[in-house]
Amino acid sequence: MKLTLKIWRQGGKYKGEFVTYSLDDINEHMSFLEMLDVLNERLIRQKEEPIAFEHDCREGICGSCSMVINGRPHGPLKGTTTCQLHMRHFRDGDTIVIEPFRAKAFPVIRDLVVDRSAFDRIIQAGGYISVNTGQAPEANSIPIEKEVASRAFDAAACIGCGACVAACPNASAMLFTAAKVSHLALLPQGQVERKRRVLRMVAQMDKEGFGRCSNVRACEAECPKEISVSHIARMNREYLFAAVASETLA
Repeated sequence: MKLTLKIWRQGGKYKGEFVTYSLDDINEHMSFLEMLDVLNERLIRQKEEPIAFEHDCREGICGSCSMVINGRPHGPLKGTTTCQLHMRHFRDGDTIVIEPFRAKAFPVIRDLVVDRSAFDRIIQAGGYISVNTGQAPEANSIPIEKEVASRAFDAAACIGCGACVAACPNASAMLFTAAKVSHLALLPQGQVERKRRVLRMVAQMDKEGFGRCSNVRACEAECPKEISVSHIARMNREYLFAAVASETLA
C-alpha cells in the first residue's frame, strides 16, 4: 500500500505543525501502530526525530494509544482502539491525517502524546472503596443481581483512553467520570463512599477544566468500549441525591 501521512509534530524543532510523510511499503495486515513503527524506523535511519506516540498493551486494554485519525478518535471503526485498527481498512493511495487529542485538560507533551493525568486525579478523588485489611469478604460470595452486575461491568469496561473527551465539542469528561462513579455506585462494595465519591469526582472533573455535557452523544459513538451515556444520567442522579443529602446534613 502507498499512503500519504499528515502527522502533527510538536516539540524539539517542531513548533506545532502538520508534517507530510510518504510510505509505499505498507502491508494491509499491519496494525495502525505497526505502520507508525515502520515510519519511525525509516526516520531513525535517516537521522531524523521519530514520531512520539503512546502505546503499551496493543490489545485494546490499556487505553494509551490515543490519537485522532482523519478527524475521529481512534479512527474510522466503531468500538475499536487505535492499536486494533488495521491498515486493510484504508485504501491504497489514501491520505491519512493523524493528530493528538485536542482538549484544554489534555495538553500536548510531544507530537501525538498528550498528558491525560487529569483522569488519574479524578479517580484519586473518589474512585476507591473502604475495606478492613484482612477482613474483606470474598467478592464472589456477595450476591449481586445479574442485571446490576451487567450494568456495573459496562461501566467498568472504561479504559480511560480519553476518546470521549476528544469527540465532545465541549471536551467534556462526563462519560469517563460517570463510568467510574456508576461502576462503584451499582455494587455493594462501593456503598460506603457512594455520596462522597460522586461529589468529589465531579468537583475534580470541573477543577481540571473539562467542559460541560450538552447531550451531543459523540462520546458514546466514539468510545472504543461502547459505554452507554445512560451512565451519565445515573451520575447526575447520584450527584443530585448526594448534594441534597449534604445540604440536609449541613
